[in-house]
Amino acid sequence: MTTASARHILVNDEQQCIDLKTEIEQGGDFAELAKTHSQCPSGQRGGDLGSFGRGQMVKEFDEVVFSGDVGQVHGPVQTQFGYHLIEITERED
Repeated sequence: MTTASARHILVNDEQQCIDLKTEIEQGGDFAELAKTHSQCPSGQRGGDLGSFGRGQMVKEFDEVVFSGDVGQVHGPVQTQFGYHLIEITERED
């Protein structure tokens, strides 16, 4: 079974998500920004979601994590929860 590990930042607003991605691309610390801005309880862990298998996350999130490049920050990704920045930290087939 394919598993992946990821961390994310969840916000309500697409523009805020874009601004945070720009900040990360300019050297901002993903974990610190997650602690400050993420509306998901995982924010307190720097956005870390741990390891999970296909189908355990909502469809839009799942598609990015299992097809995107590892080590890259992807997003904004819109789900029913809001807008996510997703960093895929590991993936094993």
